[in-house]
This record gives sequence, structure tokens and C-alpha cells, in this order.
Amino acid sequence: MANRRRNRGRPVNGIVVVDKMSGFSSNDVLQQVKRLFGAAKAGHTGSLDPLATGVLPVCLGEATKFSRFLLESDKSYRTVVQLGVQTTTGDAEGEVVEKRPVQVTRSDIEAVLTQFRGEIQQVPSMYSALKHNGQPLYKLAREGIEVERPSRTVMIHRVELIDFTGTQCVLEVDCSKGTYIRALAEDIGHALGCLAYVAQLRRIKAGPYEEQTAYTLEQLEAIKNNARSAALSAEQATDLEALFGQMDEAGRDSLEADQLEQLKALSSQRNRAGNAALDALLKPLDTAVSDWPEVMLGEHSSFYVLQGQPVLVPRAPTHGLVRLYGELQGQQAGRYFLGMGEIMDDGRVAPKRLVRTRIE
Repeated sequence: MANRRRNRGRPVNGIVVVDKMSGFSSNDVLQQVKRLFGAAKAGHTGSLDPLATGVLPVCLGEATKFSRFLLESDKSYRTVVQLGVQTTTGDAEGEVVEKRPVQVTRSDIEAVLTQFRGEIQQVPSMYSALKHNGQPLYKLAREGIEVERPSRTVMIHRVELIDFTGTQCVLEVDCSKGTYIRALAEDIGHALGCLAYVAQLRRIKAGPYEEQTAYTLEQLEAIKNNARSAALSAEQATDLEALFGQMDEAGRDSLEADQLEQLKALSSQRNRAGNAALDALLKPLDTAVSDWPEVMLGEHSSFYVLQGQPVLVPRAPTHGLVRLYGELQGQQAGRYFLGMGEIMDDGRVAPKRLVRTRIE
């Protein structure tokens, strides 16, 4: 019988909003966050190009059950669009394909942007992560292969000109999932008759999470390290440093039993403080679906829902997905976010994805 893989890490649950730096892939950020939190389970909520910066919510533990809904949520971006140039990738990382003179005014841009509000059709870039016969398009593109891509309908809720310098314009875009800002910039460039590519891209909002609430990896690291340092007195810190120094020089076996106990206790005290400081930054699980209707269940209804059974709730919504909250008694008494429910055809509320996270 094969050995079962140990699930390393601690059971931390919540959502941390990361401010992704340029040059990092979304998976790079995910792995760094998982390491910093010491989390057993983590997942991100939709990739950002390595060139891009900004809001990348990372779900830890039970929050990964809701990552799909954040992936499908609306997003907002701020982008610097370079006019007069077309690149192979539609962004600053590609090779220049063509250049044209830029003879447009701010009024020209404002007029063209009206064509890109509401539902529009987009042809995804060959340098997107969409797959063709199981292969990501960007891999095919790097091999010099181009395939036909059907156009897709996306929704541009808002596209606004923030600044214009003559050859560059700064746009803010609120859009549906699946919108490619590179494709939007290229289409705007073609409509202006001067070509364009994305010089800079920053996601400023993803679902309910905004850039003001985001932390860089460096900030998360500093918060953890500062808490770890503050957890020990000067004398304890000196003792711990001495124990680590002895272990590095002569090996762990050189430590006496009481020294090993001291090393374990001081290390644990420091690590708990670091973990607690990071955990305080986590958004609750229910913030991932904060725009859904709320359904509050009584003690008995909560019991049956947690058993996987649908219940009838007076004055519940008549259709769609809902957030479920419940009152539990006994040793676990309190108010809980129970997870996600769905209204059935007969009006009952059926559990769809349960988590049971205490909120009071």
C-alpha cells in the first residue's frame, strides 16, 4: 500500500489580498504566501501576467472552496497604453512589429472609447493562457504557431481616460471576467489608426478587494519578522541566538536536553507571534461572496443544513445563490458562516458548499 502524502502546514483559513509585483508569476506569489503563512492549502483567484502588478487575492484553507467565485468576479485595471507601436505580445515584453505616427487628440480618444463600453467582442491574444487542444496559446506562439481564435463577448462596465501625454494614455477599466486588457488596448489603437500596446498594467480591484487593502510580499515578510522579534525579550533573543549558533557549529546532538527544550519553547513562541500577526490580515471567508443575499438559519435549520439537507426558510430569496449563516449551541455556541446555499425550485434552501467558520 502506498504511503499517504503528509499534508504539511497549518490549518489557516481566510483570504489575503496581495499586491503582486512586476516580474512575478501568480504562482510565484501563491507559493510565497503559502510559505509565509505556513498554510497547508492555498490557491489564487485568477492569473495576472508577470508584467502586471496589483490585486491578487490568495485563498488559504477553507477559502479555496470560494476561489472559483472570485475568479468569475468583475475586475478593475489601470493601464498605460503606448500609442503608435504594435508588438507581438500586445505588451511591453514583445518585439516591435510595426510603428505608425501618432496624430490623435484627447477628444479623438474620448470619442473612440465610446465604442468600447458595454458588451464588445474580443479575439484573445495568441500570448494568452487559453488552451488549444490542451496547449496554452502562449506556448504555441513562442513556437511560431498561430491558430484561429473565436471572438468572445465581454462586458466593459467602464473605460475612462485618466491622462494623455500625446503618445501615451492612461486608462481605467472595469470589466467582466475573461477580458484581456492587451486585446482592448490593441483594438483601441486600431480604432485610432495608430496602433497601441500595453506598456504598464495594474489590477486595482478584484471582486470586493481593492488595492488599498493589498500587501506586497515584502510587507507581509516584514510584518511577520517584526512580530517574531517583538515576541521575545532581549535576554530570550540572545539565548535563542546562542542556541542556534551552537547547533550550527557543533550539531543538534551537542545540545543538552534542557537546551533542546528551551530552543523548542523559544522558537515556538516566536513562530506563534509571527503567524498571529499574519492571520490578523486575513479577510473572512464570507467576504468572497459578500454581494450575495444573506440567509440566517436558526439552530435546528443549521443542524439539518450541516447534515447536507435542504431546509425551508421564511422570507428567503426566491432563486439563486445565497450566503448561509447559522446559530449553533452547546460547546460550539455562536454565530457561524456556514457556507454557500442555493434556492431550490420548491423554495427550500439547499447547502451547496459548507465551511462552518465562526464569526461571533
